[in-house]
Amino acid sequence: MDLALAGKVAIVGGASQGIGFAIARVLANEGAQVAMVARRREPLERAAATIGAEAHAIAADIRKADDCERIVAGAVERFGRLDILVNNDGAPPLGHLHEFDDAAWAKAVEQNLMSVVRLTRYAVPHLRAAGGGSICNITALSVLQPIARFGLSVATWAGVLGYAKTLSLEVAADRITVNTICPGRIATGRLDKVFGAGDGQAPVDERALAEMAKQVPLGRIGTPDEIVGLVAFLASPWGAYIIGSTFHVDGGRRAALI
Repeated sequence: MDLALAGKVAIVGGASQGIGFAIARVLANEGAQVAMVARRREPLERAAATIGAEAHAIAADIRKADDCERIVAGAVERFGRLDILVNNDGAPPLGHLHEFDDAAWAKAVEQNLMSVVRLTRYAVPHLRAAGGGSICNITALSVLQPIARFGLSVATWAGVLGYAKTLSLEVAADRITVNTICPGRIATGRLDKVFGAGDGQAPVDERALAEMAKQVPLGRIGTPDEIVGLVAFLASPWGAYIIGSTFHVDGGRRAALI
């Protein structure tokens, strides 16, 4: 299937590794030009170099308002337009909700919610100018099926779900689609940070990975490419009638009827 993404321009967050890198790579393979965003310059530039001339590295911190504006301006300056925005980053620390102070909450809000608000605010005029486009937010299954100690992510990403659904109603007439993906257990460095020995200082061992796989009805951990396919589809003309939706891509872990 030709996804008709040749000549399109995308911004992809968290693109130096994991799901973000996989998204950037596949969009570029489909013919799109990709502005890749991450905080650490050196790993980001290495990642962009592996993709080639279709990739442009923008080192920035999406928790900062000025950087969000600079990301969008930099992508448009480099490629001349904008068609796709993929809001993706890491996640706040784990812990019991009653133990987090105001500073921790403020950082989580800036990282998970306000980054989406700001990047979208700057992106929408360019998507309109392009005649339409796609906004895709990457969150996690925990926002639909909360897990103890993941509360900072759950609370702030719940705000993203509400924001995305409302925004989808407001920009649909501009042919801009807004959707959110909630990945389950995916084989990225995030698994090590959350489940690795020594509070994430060591990789997840094989026994722990096997136990995680048992919790997935499909019987295995997912791969970043299994998130990417949906992102690319939603960004393509084939996904143009899918607006305001939330998808759980989780090997069957979501234990609910809807």
